Amino acid sequence: MELEVSSNSLVIKGNIKSVSDFQNIKQSVDAMVAQHKHININILDSLSITSSVIGYFNKLVLKDNIDIHMNVKNEQLLNLLDDLNLASTFKAKRS
Repeated sequence: MELEVSSNSLVIKGNIKSVSDFQNIKQSVDAMVAQHKHININILDSLSITSSVIGYFNKLVLKDNIDIHMNVKNEQLLNLLDDLNLASTFKAKRS
């Protein structure tokens, strides 16, 4: 998995599947939310997302009042977020 960070946007390339992927995402997003209350997350390739990443994003939205806009390229992942009732929480849409 690769991450590209610019200002308040995070681009995730590759599958999100390991604990180190979660740690890298958390580290990058923590740095962004220190300066921005609105962040864009673009998930280009991943077919799934780990529960730790979901929990972290949920905490950002519900507890820290961070406005997340998620662009998901894979329809299967978007359907998963919808099935978990998280598509509206993360303002997820197909990119």
